[in-house]
Amino acid sequence: MPVAAEIHREVFAAWNSRDFKKMRELMHSGYSYTGPDGKEAKGPEAGMAIAQMYAQAFPDGRIELGRVHVVGDTSVAEVVARGTHQGELMGIPPTGKKVEIRICNIVEVRDGKVYREREYMDMLTMMVQLGVVTPPGG
Repeated sequence: MPVAAEIHREVFAAWNSRDFKKMRELMHSGYSYTGPDGKEAKGPEAGMAIAQMYAQAFPDGRIELGRVHVVGDTSVAEVVARGTHQGELMGIPPTGKKVEIRICNIVEVRDGKVYREREYMDMLTMMVQLGVVTPPGG
């Protein structure tokens, strides 16, 4: 298995087990994260804050890894995230509702660590599932 795919799998396994120490160890000192809003957060601590925010909002949350595609030092993973909204999420109080969302997560590896991470997901679908947004046409 290519190194990029192995590291990608390790990151998701660490999040699923809430092993934040392991996640931090897998982040390069030059780490950056670009989320679905297109904004870039720089530094490993910014990445950890995002991971912990989702873990707090969805304490039973799990990421199911699907197909992984590797090109050089870049790994593209198709994943499904599931969980119950039991903690605050971006100012939204807990709803107790279950969420299932498909995500495309891309990591670029340097020096055996995650250097750059980009994540694409349909936030509207998640907000509809949480009941905080009315579905279009609905």
